[in-house]
Amino acid sequence: MDIYSVIRKPLVTEKSTIARDEENKYLFEVDRRATKIDICNAVEKIFKVDVVNVRTMNMTGKKKRIGKIIGRRRNWKKAIITLTPGNSIEVHEGV
Repeated sequence: MDIYSVIRKPLVTEKSTIARDEENKYLFEVDRRATKIDICNAVEKIFKVDVVNVRTMNMTGKKKRIGKIIGRRRNWKKAIITLTPGNSIEVHEGV
């Protein structure tokens, strides 16, 4: 799997900002087919940092209703990446 197609986008929320500041953890939306090893290799090569741990979870899409029609958002995968102390990812800086 191509390393640039593994990571889709960073997740910038209040919870992810607290995790970044206190525990040096970064959250990303990743490809659903990507494994932990694929995610680890992609983060290390793209951002040039050392990864300690990768945790993943599959997020189910929420049901949404517009009038009589009930639809569903897409399912996606979230990855929590823990970096070694002293490393940081510049994508999140200043957000």
